[in-house]
Amino acid sequence: MTDQKTAISPRRDEDFPEWYQQVVRVADLAENSDVRGCMVIKPWGYGIWEAMQRGLDRMFKETGHKNAYFPLFIPLSYLAKEAEHVEGFAKECAVVTHHRLESDGAGGLRPAPAAELAEPLVVRPTSETIIGATYAKWVQSYRDLPILINQWANVVRWEMRPRVFLRTTEFLWQEGHTAHETEAEAMAETEKMLEVYATFARDYMAVPVYPGEKTESERFPGAVRTLTIEAMVQDRKAIQAGTSHFLGQNFAKASGIQFLSRGNAQEFAWTTSWGVSTRLVGTAIMAHADDDGMIVPPRLAPTHVVVLPITPKPETRDAVLAAANALAGELRKQSFADTTVSVEVDARDLPGGTKNWEWIKKGAPVRIEIGPRDLEKGTVALSRRDKGVKEKEFLTMAEVVGQVAGILESIQTTLYQRALAYRDANTRGIDTKEEFYAFFTPQNAERPEIHGGFARSHWCGSAECEARVKEELKVTIRCIPFDAVAEEGACVVCGKASGKRVLWAKSY
Repeated sequence: MTDQKTAISPRRDEDFPEWYQQVVRVADLAENSDVRGCMVIKPWGYGIWEAMQRGLDRMFKETGHKNAYFPLFIPLSYLAKEAEHVEGFAKECAVVTHHRLESDGAGGLRPAPAAELAEPLVVRPTSETIIGATYAKWVQSYRDLPILINQWANVVRWEMRPRVFLRTTEFLWQEGHTAHETEAEAMAETEKMLEVYATFARDYMAVPVYPGEKTESERFPGAVRTLTIEAMVQDRKAIQAGTSHFLGQNFAKASGIQFLSRGNAQEFAWTTSWGVSTRLVGTAIMAHADDDGMIVPPRLAPTHVVVLPITPKPETRDAVLAAANALAGELRKQSFADTTVSVEVDARDLPGGTKNWEWIKKGAPVRIEIGPRDLEKGTVALSRRDKGVKEKEFLTMAEVVGQVAGILESIQTTLYQRALAYRDANTRGIDTKEEFYAFFTPQNAERPEIHGGFARSHWCGSAECEARVKEELKVTIRCIPFDAVAEEGACVVCGKASGKRVLWAKSY
């Protein structure tokens, strides 16, 4: 333990779940709403989500997809057509049964008995069924395929144990839905979109991920195959950061997506779906934040550079503000990661130290302080959020303008390399049951979240072994990694023969 003073209490090494909640609070990212399980995303947090949207949307369009929008309400009968799918979401569905309220006679309101819907409507937990019904109308011939569509939307899944960004009753996401002529095309699409997610996690979020395939028990309800990217955060747990599903012809048959083939026969389409959500914001927090607050990767930052005018005396205030605004203007002419550098001049009438700490806690990549003495010396004080909060570099304004893009790129790279080193240091190949169980068993009964990390261990392929580990250790197979090589070994649970290693971890 250390007596080091930090902005966040408790620290990560004292109480990681509470530390996370405190980072969300002091960074001004989001707060719980009056509706249990729902959140208010505040401007700084929503700005991060908007940066995620911009990056992903560009990548989707570069791969041939277009955006559309589908209804929030889904007829119950649509869900009922796909039994496995509805079973997977049944306990999480919010259902609308009435279309009007009336007075209850005691000063309150109630659903009007005469306004009961002929068919209940489900608030979308995901849109495969309603989109499938739409595609069935659009597709007549193989010439109508492929359909490559994405939508940005909100969804509702009734959450019993909510946590801001990670698990909320209502959350924001994108969901891609495609229909194809052949199985091979649909499978190629599934793999392509997972690679888009992996690239985004690496290049924008500065988060390394393990791509792979989910086991049968972990698949999306109704899918034939589910592909995933799995990230490690700073308590060594896994977060499923994005999934891409090969749905085969299951949903096409349920929805009636048929087409006249090149051979003049009626065939069912092959479909996919894929999505990421505001859970990515929580992933970025858990991957990068420290005991002084959030650290935002520059490619996700709503503001790249914050200029902090230090104006202790009224007689120098105008000159300092003029210099700050002039510097901001020059910085905004610079480019970083296919966009212009975003700059905010914080001219609020607050002490310089107060403003500085606010932006430290928000995680702005670069802070620049300008005061009367800096004007005299012709320099400014530049601080990077990926370094110690007291570290400063004194540069001329011309040097700052010339170097800002490189500094931002350096911060982005540093955060990725730091996260990669942490993940690799906490991923271990384990061959024996004894070591495996010890790796995932908390060494401190008062700190049950402390455990080993990720284990690459052999698995025989049986659902029984998988379920046993989940029950006894709360550990699941996160994925069968794409980079897993053929290797003879023994299942870490039962000792039977195994041909490759899988990735095991505790998860959110």
